[in-house]
Amino acid sequence: MKKIVVTGKTIDEAVKNGLGQLGVPEERVKISVLEQPSKGLFGLIGAKDARVELELLPDAIEEAVAFLQEVLRSMKLDVRIEQKQDKDGTQLHLHGSELGMLIGRRGQTLDALQYLVNIVANRFSDRHVRIVLDAEQFRERRTKTLQELADRLAERVVRTRKEVVLEPMSPAERKVIHAWLQQHDKVRTFSRGDEPNRRIVIVLR
Repeated sequence: MKKIVVTGKTIDEAVKNGLGQLGVPEERVKISVLEQPSKGLFGLIGAKDARVELELLPDAIEEAVAFLQEVLRSMKLDVRIEQKQDKDGTQLHLHGSELGMLIGRRGQTLDALQYLVNIVANRFSDRHVRIVLDAEQFRERRTKTLQELADRLAERVVRTRKEVVLEPMSPAERKVIHAWLQQHDKVRTFSRGDEPNRRIVIVLR
């Protein structure tokens, strides 16, 4: 962890100098006062500046990105990471030429990597951090595919009047289908089974 020692006529001035050097706000540092300022004899002779140590605290997102970069390097992949912020948390978008192996079958590899990235981030935060990992808009394309699947299966349930049980899906994918069919006037959905074999069931209302 990066530490610097700075001085100033007052403790506040020393802290301000240190924050300027580090380029971070005060909440990103731990402050330790090493030496109080003193005016000295007649306010001149033997005067001493304040000495303060600033320790840069880890940032959850930065640590998660660093972990992700290390994983990508170990896989010998040349990938650019684009960071975006929205109301749901932080999105890390991966851009590169060989992202198929990062996505995996139906996004399973991407989901596993997202799980690990979130574990790393939350180790360095005192509040819950949510990171969504995406590669070349896979999440958006997968959401559309699931919504189209939900529509087709809902039509089958209405036509045959028999329930349809989907194959096991991740909680995030089940959430997409539940949400998409929530307003359907003829069918409803629920989940059955235990992880990792929990499945969505579509039935008539």
